[in-house]
Amino acid sequence: MEKKTGTLLPEQLPKHVAVIMDGLGRWAKKHKLSVSRGHRQGTETLREIIRHTDDLGIGALSLYAFSTENWNRSEEEVGALMQLILDFFASEIDELDERNVRILILGEKSRLPQKQRETLEEAERRTADNTGLRLNIAVNYGGRAELVRAARLLAEDVKNGRLGAEEITEEALAARLYTGGQPDVDLLIRTSGEQRLSNFLLYQCAYAEFEFPEVLWPDFTVADYDRALEEFTHRQRRFGGR
Repeated sequence: MEKKTGTLLPEQLPKHVAVIMDGLGRWAKKHKLSVSRGHRQGTETLREIIRHTDDLGIGALSLYAFSTENWNRSEEEVGALMQLILDFFASEIDELDERNVRILILGEKSRLPQKQRETLEEAERRTADNTGLRLNIAVNYGGRAELVRAARLLAEDVKNGRLGAEEITEEALAARLYTGGQPDVDLLIRTSGEQRLSNFLLYQCAYAEFEFPEVLWPDFTVADYDRALEEFTHRQRRFGGR
């Protein structure tokens, strides 16, 4: 499939974009709708952003869908989010697979209801050999928990003689993150104007550029996305240098 870049030059685009899809509840309140309706509208936005990211030829897109803290939300909202997982993959998996997208779920799937867990695992299996866009979807995810998990994996490897303590490097730790083998995040976008990471990809965002558009996620358009990408192309990234 031919990649369309418009005025954005492929060599200037980020290799890995992360998105915190914020403002769904506020959008629903603004329009006097249920929170579940806000999440459903946000799924429409998500569909367009995934397609556009793929069309641009960006290598990886990470989405914050459900954090470990989101279990504390109302039963109605959690239920709506769990149902959206099923609905999203039922409607989108064929196109994603056809587009050669590889899906990876970031987070601990074991706590999820059986249907949702099986749906996510099947999406990973079905697209495991795809070589296009890496679509990382964070579900029951927390950045600190990911780092603890990686540390435990390193400790097990040292204990079992597969790794020497002196071999614990940044590269060794990064390889044991959910995103092991992928480039670090170049650009993180959080909609709704909030300016915080909220425990998302803490290690991977060490040198990321940040964009905080004030638009609420359900109203976030491809044009808004392109503006954030355009802004990224004008940043001077020094990675600690001068």
